[in-house]
Amino acid sequence: MDDSVQWVKLNVGGTVFMTTKTTLCRYDNSFLSRLCQDDPSLPSLKDEQGAYLVDRDPRYFGIVLNFLRHGKLILDDGVSLEAVHEEASFYVLDELVRIVKKHQVEKSNGQTVVYRVLQSRETELTHILSTLSNGWRCEHVIPVERPYNAAASDGTEFLIIVSKDTTNCERIDINTTHQKIGKSYS
Repeated sequence: MDDSVQWVKLNVGGTVFMTTKTTLCRYDNSFLSRLCQDDPSLPSLKDEQGAYLVDRDPRYFGIVLNFLRHGKLILDDGVSLEAVHEEASFYVLDELVRIVKKHQVEKSNGQTVVYRVLQSRETELTHILSTLSNGWRCEHVIPVERPYNAAASDGTEFLIIVSKDTTNCERIDINTTHQKIGKSYS
């Protein structure tokens, strides 16, 4: 191992990371650069092994660290761009913030969220919710208040708000949406 390379240990949310001081100092004025420069305006604690303590999510710190190493954003499936954006902002990595914003715009282009409101009796509610398909998801279930003297022989009624992400080229036929939301309604 090269003795001229200074290794730095970070304990991020209970997970220990090791990297070089050069990697952490890639962007001047970033939180991590200031941390390993022992900036007096940035108080820092170390654990018993000498690792800097950082109270952040270690899942997303790995993404930040790889960005510092490679200069590009590398994402796994299931990673929230919004969470990466938050981490990039926290660590004052303006270039990563810019890249994440660009990805967010690219991801949202051509995407629209469509909402529908379904009406259901209490006896149908479980069936409707358990048979949502074709990308539809339940957003909210609202009980419908009945007038005081109205007879409620068939139970409470509910409004079910459902949503679906669609692309601009995907057409949603409003006349058959109710049938397409669930697997079957008989």
